[in-house]
Amino acid sequence: MNWSGPRELRAQLQRLWERGRILGSLASGEALFPLRLNLKAPPSAELAARFNAVREWIGELRALPHYRVEMRELNHRVLGRNTIPAAVWVDSLADAAAILGKTREIRRFEALLATTRERQPALLAWLARRPLQALELAGDWERLLAVVAWLRDHPRPGLYLRQVDLPGVHSKFIEAHRGVLGELLDLVLPGQAIDANATGVTGFARRYGFRDKPVRIRFRLLDPGIALLPGIGEADITLDAASFARLDPPVSRVLITENEVNFLALPTLLDSLALFGAGYGFEELARAEWLHRRRLYYWGDIDTHGFAILDQLRGFFPGVRSLLMDRETLLAGKAQWSQEERPSQRELHRLDDAEQALYRELREQRLGQGVRLEQERIGFGRVAAVLEALPR
Repeated sequence: MNWSGPRELRAQLQRLWERGRILGSLASGEALFPLRLNLKAPPSAELAARFNAVREWIGELRALPHYRVEMRELNHRVLGRNTIPAAVWVDSLADAAAILGKTREIRRFEALLATTRERQPALLAWLARRPLQALELAGDWERLLAVVAWLRDHPRPGLYLRQVDLPGVHSKFIEAHRGVLGELLDLVLPGQAIDANATGVTGFARRYGFRDKPVRIRFRLLDPGIALLPGIGEADITLDAASFARLDPPVSRVLITENEVNFLALPTLLDSLALFGAGYGFEELARAEWLHRRRLYYWGDIDTHGFAILDQLRGFFPGVRSLLMDRETLLAGKAQWSQEERPSQRELHRLDDAEQALYRELREQRLGQGVRLEQERIGFGRVAAVLEALPR
């Protein structure tokens, strides 16, 4: 029997609840009720063939609490005049709440609405779009509104999150709710208080003008004749990005590698500096103006992702050259090949012709499945010879 019964009718309401339509209508002002539900009724041929079942079905529908059944008269050629359900309605939010067992949740959401309407009316649109998420955040909503109000009154504060002084609000609370706070703040704050270039939870501090934990850049001077610290040559140094940007060391070559062991093992090389490239975005390096005036080399794994990183780096430093990422090095290290589990399939547009040809060979697996040569597997004699031959 494919007729709409209590289960099917309730399922329609449940789907509206799960999509946020019922609660969302409270915030948006949408007139959702009275709501007509879809009704699958028995076709005319079944009225006589299954008369008793149809009568039981009609009685079941008319006995349902909180639904209104609209009847229509039917003149059947065998049964004569009869009335059957033509539509089923849920007339009010209270009826829907009773059917779904959501009265408590609706009252809680109405309380959120009242608080938000009074304190941050610009956020009503967010409640209309994400009512179920708001319901999950009901216990934290007062504190979230407090953070929003504080930033509205202190735009781009230039403080660490730890320095926000609000009752019941600590930095871990803000950090844990950066995603939702970002959506709320974008609705409340003026455009000049938002750095649109900073996105996502990792960009939260910069987007809203908080101080962020400094990015640290690690480097080694490979020339023992150059010392940034008195009496200390070849030091392994870590600086915050702002201090690194002010360095301007007396070298003409900079080698960037993603592998820490390679970074530490790079041999003495006159007029050169090595950068450990892991742990921060290349945009931090790009802020160091002096780097743009140096000859840059990037040494990564010979695999599709290594070339993707090189391509990304060239977005910030178009003149960077690859180092030990050529076909000859790959074939010479065949005994040390490993397998790249998920080769990149992206189109890369900043590779030179030789790099592009090798990238395509790897991407299309012409040399074998997932071929890769990790940089630390390249013989160090070859590394030293290539470094020694670099132009100054």
